[in-house]
Amino acid sequence: MNSDSTPPMNRRSFMKKTGLTASAAALTSTFGYGAYAGGSDAIKIGLVGCGGRGSGAAMQALTGTDYPVKLWAMGDLFADQVEASYNILSSGAEARYDRAAFESLTEQMDVPRERRFVGFDAYQKVMDSGIDMVILATPPVFRPEHFEAAVKAGVHVFMEKPVAVDPVGIRRIIEAARESKGKNLSVVAGTQRRHQNHYQEIMKRVHDGAIGDIVAGQCYWNMGPLWVDEAKNNWAKYQAGEWSDMEYQCRNWLFHVWLSGDHIAEQHVHNIDIVHWALEADPVMVSGFGGRQERVQPQYGNGYDHFATEFEFENEVRISSMCRQQTGTSFNVAERIVGTKGQVYLDSSTGRIIGENPYVYEGANVDPYVQEHVVLIESIRNGDGFNEGEQVARSTLSAIAGRMAAYTGRTMKWEWALQRSELDLAPKQYAFGDLPVDPVAVPGTTKLI
Repeated sequence: MNSDSTPPMNRRSFMKKTGLTASAAALTSTFGYGAYAGGSDAIKIGLVGCGGRGSGAAMQALTGTDYPVKLWAMGDLFADQVEASYNILSSGAEARYDRAAFESLTEQMDVPRERRFVGFDAYQKVMDSGIDMVILATPPVFRPEHFEAAVKAGVHVFMEKPVAVDPVGIRRIIEAARESKGKNLSVVAGTQRRHQNHYQEIMKRVHDGAIGDIVAGQCYWNMGPLWVDEAKNNWAKYQAGEWSDMEYQCRNWLFHVWLSGDHIAEQHVHNIDIVHWALEADPVMVSGFGGRQERVQPQYGNGYDHFATEFEFENEVRISSMCRQQTGTSFNVAERIVGTKGQVYLDSSTGRIIGENPYVYEGANVDPYVQEHVVLIESIRNGDGFNEGEQVARSTLSAIAGRMAAYTGRTMKWEWALQRSELDLAPKQYAFGDLPVDPVAVPGTTKLI
């Protein structure tokens, strides 16, 4: 698509393309501008992290509601990422798993070159550029620092999951989240199932007692491999001397634990968050195991390719958790909750209850990737301080604790991980240069810190 020949997509055509329903349209229009300090002025949005997910989130924020919004500043570690994202948003792009196809958004963009920032400090320059709201979509190791900066600047936040890679980072997120509540800032996380219609309707019934007392459950993110071609290409460039250790690892972040938290945190946190939501509680104990059977080549960094975790909650409620990224394996991304009166089954497209109070959701299902931005922008306009910061931090910690249990072979108290673990995966300094890769974890040898 060419931005010179293709008119910007208006909201009506966007909703047609994304499959949003009339009920979703009504939802975006039922709130007035409220107490938003900017009055009728457009909300100025900053984007920190200009990869595919960041670009998709920016598109969804710009097109999700009728409220005036404008992309004002962009920042990334790499200049080519900033320019690629700017060009995608300007020209439009085809659909992918986390976004619908969209056309040029240039009418909602005001990002001259002087507000396209590059480097490890790009996030701070975005915060200082006069924005009202920021999208945080970098690799998750950077999230605590970036979230703290946003809260300090008094900026409303959309932050992708997971929100940290270690317990030290989680404590920073929780402290900043509490500070953000004190400032009445709106904070929405990328755990989009929380904003998906059938999940919301099923959870209302669970919390109203439709399945009785919860006694057990399972959650899964089992799938094939990710980023196979990207990993090979990145490794070839690194071997050719084009990138330093730091640059290579940041560009190949999915496979380096200090950057991603491994896929149990980076991806499976979605399903673990549903368990937190259903039980409205944190685990008491965490145990698990995992390994690396397929990702043995050096281009796959130091993470695992499969995990199995058990979360024990109060009253001996046990939830089993599985995640896998391996070639030729069965696909299953879902949650199952078992109660004394019935069971719940949920996945990204459907939800049902079986037992004494059977129910199947048959209503509208709007795009949750869009709806989470609808919720955030409405909250900014209304001034109601809707805030998911601590909620997503606690779900993320469960995923991190599952990884720690698998890596070390040790069972731990969830509260110990929250309060006492000293694990901090961030490097001593952020600078391009040498950065040896930590060895792959070995249960029974790797220490629980």
